This record gives sequence, C-alpha cells and structure tokens, in this order.
Amino acid sequence: MYLLINIFGILVFLGIAFLFSKKKSEIQWRAIVTLVALNVFLSWFLTQFSVGTEIVRAAAAGFTGLVDVAYIGIGFAMPSWVHVQQMDFITSALLPILLIVPLFDILTYIGLLPRVIKWIGRAFSFISGQPKFESFFAIEMMFLGNTEALAVSSLQLNHMKMERNLTLAMMSMSCVTASIIGAYTKMMPAAFVLTAIPLNVINAVIVASLLHPVKVSPEEDTVARLGASNENDTEKKEKEPFFSFLGNSILGAGRLILIILANVIAFVALAALADKLLMLIYPSLTLEAILGTILFPFAWLMGLPANEAYLFAQYMGTKLITNEFVVMLNVSPIIDTFSPHFQATLTVFVTSFANFSTLGMIIGAFKGLVGPEKNDYLSRNVAYLLLSGVLVSLLSAATIGLFIW
Repeated sequence: MYLLINIFGILVFLGIAFLFSKKKSEIQWRAIVTLVALNVFLSWFLTQFSVGTEIVRAAAAGFTGLVDVAYIGIGFAMPSWVHVQQMDFITSALLPILLIVPLFDILTYIGLLPRVIKWIGRAFSFISGQPKFESFFAIEMMFLGNTEALAVSSLQLNHMKMERNLTLAMMSMSCVTASIIGAYTKMMPAAFVLTAIPLNVINAVIVASLLHPVKVSPEEDTVARLGASNENDTEKKEKEPFFSFLGNSILGAGRLILIILANVIAFVALAALADKLLMLIYPSLTLEAILGTILFPFAWLMGLPANEAYLFAQYMGTKLITNEFVVMLNVSPIIDTFSPHFQATLTVFVTSFANFSTLGMIIGAFKGLVGPEKNDYLSRNVAYLLLSGVLVSLLSAATIGLFIW
C-alpha cells in the first residue's frame, strides 16, 4: 500500500509542476519521460544493484577520508577540539570545509574540474535532449555551487534571453555543492546523501522543463562560457599566481564556514523566538506544529505512515524556512531510530539548498550579473523559484523512497 502511495506521490509532484507550467503546450514530454526513467534507474542502481552500492560506498569512503585528513590539520591547531569523545558541529562538520573547498578550487585551477564538467555536461545533454548550456550548468552547480556557477557564467547569462535566465535560476534552487558534502555525510547517512546529488541534478532539469519550458533554436544552443573561459576560445587568460589563488580559496572557505554558522545560530534562535510567541497564543502551538499540519499531505505522499508523515512534514518545513543544517543537527543524534524508508527520504529531501535564504542569494547574484530588464523578470517570478526547489526535493526523496523500505 505504501509503495503505491509513494508512486502516486511522484505523479502528484509532476502534476503540480504541470499545473503551474507557464507554457503547457511547449513541454517536451519525450525528454521528461526519459529523465524520469533515468532517475528511477539511478535510484535503483545506486541503492539496490551491487555495483551501484559499491560506487556509493567508495564515494562515501573518499569523503570520509578527506574529512579525516582535515582533522589532522584541525588537531594540529586545536587538539582539544579533535581529540575528544564527541566532537561538536563546528569541528566535525564545518572546519573540514577548510580542506575540501581549496581542494576543489585546485582541481579547477589546474583545469581538471572544468574538463570533467564539460564532458559530463555533453553526455547529459545528449541523453536528456536539453540545450547544451543548461546541461553544463546543471553539472557545474554540482561541483561549484549555485552562486559560483552563476558567477563564472556571466557572459552566457547576458547573451541568452531572459526566459533561459529564469530556467537557470530555477535550477539553482536545487543545488548541492560538492565541497560541502563532507559536512553532510558527518550528520546524515552518507549513502543517501551521495545518491541525492545526481537525483537533484536531473530533477532540477525535469521541474524547470515542466514549469518553464523554453524553446532553444540551434543558433542559440551554444556555450559562450564554461567555467573561466569560452569553450571555443584558444586564448587563455593569464592565471593568478598559484599561492595567491590558494590563499584566496582558503579565505573563501573560512567565510563560508562563518556564513553557515551565523545562519544556523540565527535561524535556530529566531525559530525558538517564534515558538515562544506562538505559545503565548496557545500553549501547544509551535512553528513545527503549524508546518507539520500544512505540509502533512506532501509528506504522506512519500509513502509514510501518518505518525511518521507528520514528523517528516515538520522537518520539511524547518528546512524550507531555515536551512538543511538546522534539520541535520536536530536529526543526526536520532536518525538511526527511524525506519529505513524515513531515513532515505528525509536525507535526500534535506540534501539541497532549497530554502528562503537561497532564494535571496540567487536574486542577489543575478542583480550583479545581468541587466535590469532580465533582473526585473526574474524578480517577478520568485514564487516559481521557490516552487521549483520544493518540487525537486520532493521528487528526489520520493524517487529514492521507491527502493528503500
């Protein structure tokens, strides 16, 4: 019964995207069906097929190894923070970012990461039938992050029409940056975190193609810029000296840690304040109770029993209003007490940047990258950005839920 509800949930989430579509007649259903089938296959392959599960385990072990290496540096500077029975959130999840972000930046500096993005993007474009740049951008986000991918794509954003800008903005709501995955895997089941990454990328394209289909002519289907340079440009810009580049990367990683920490502290405190104010109205009234009631139908469509669905809905609402770290911190100590299906769907749902703060980041990024006309068009469609991020998280969670019980 719950499996049938889960399947029905996927159809409902796709149906919502269709219902709110700007141009229903222009939806490319063949591409949509292909991508949905690809996501179902990936979910099965990465969770049920022996080769797939080994790939996920190896990837998880790789990120665990990186984090362990980061602890060596942390322990050298602050041994009392590492050599303890239970490390706190800052040490276990955030400080390893000081290694992982510069590592990915180094891979970009030497040209390896842009090549990987380009070839995976080409393969994805061939399979999905999507325009070249949208395909490249989906892969680029996965490695670089949403605002970073937008920043290095400024030339393309200004060359393409504003409707395609909106598509990229919608896709940006579902990003997960590779450099922060290590932090996620310290708090949630690593296998499900890593499985969420390709699911989110594909679902971002599916949802954007349903909500806002855009026809791209062969003349428009070009890549003006990928990463730091034009794909067809033979002239290479002079690189920043390596150690200057590395120093800036490390400082950027430090700023990222402070941003995450500030957001977590502020959002948790604001949520607690909201609860206290609500309880003045009615003693048992809390923000989580309200969110649990509103989002319960969507959680139930994951194929969860009513009691689990209500709890799941509370976590969903907390994640959308605050961010994924707040939920992960709350859930991490008790995640093993949940059923496998609950663990899988919740982990995949929270493994994304889809929340209100990300909405502000994307709008802010576009303000600095494109002209006023395109920026105004984007600002008029903020509801579509938020809807896109929510639907991608729901679809990814429901898809992996088909195979984990």
